[in-house]
Amino acid sequence: MKKTFLFVLAGTALSLSACGQKLKESAVPAAVKQAFSSKSPGVTGTWEKENGDYEVNFKKVGKSMSQVITAQGLITETETDIPVSELSEKIRTYLLQHYKGAKVKEAAKIEKSDGKILFEAEVNGKDVLFDAEGNFVKEAKD
Repeated sequence: MKKTFLFVLAGTALSLSACGQKLKESAVPAAVKQAFSSKSPGVTGTWEKENGDYEVNFKKVGKSMSQVITAQGLITETETDIPVSELSEKIRTYLLQHYKGAKVKEAAKIEKSDGKILFEAEVNGKDVLFDAEGNFVKEAKD
């Protein structure tokens, strides 16, 4: 019985660590905060730690945004929420064909540190990703 309990406890701990863990700003390394403030001076946000990186959620110029930043201070991606209507016709057609009757809950534009652009549509609790030309890339659990 003790072994079963320990396995369940370990499994729960691992699954929770995969989810973002909310952090106080004081727990965020200086290099991470500096990287954020250099790109968004005067902007404040809420912090999470996820898979070893730091994610800050914030509003800038009236838009909801987030950035993923490594512990060394490298911004690996910036995500900006966009209206679903701003998804290209090609993306909307794909979603209609492959997720019949499903509603797109949210949409975002993702800019990677290498300049690559992706679009994300949240459908049925999953993130559906597309490249800048509107081609399907992958589906990921939200």
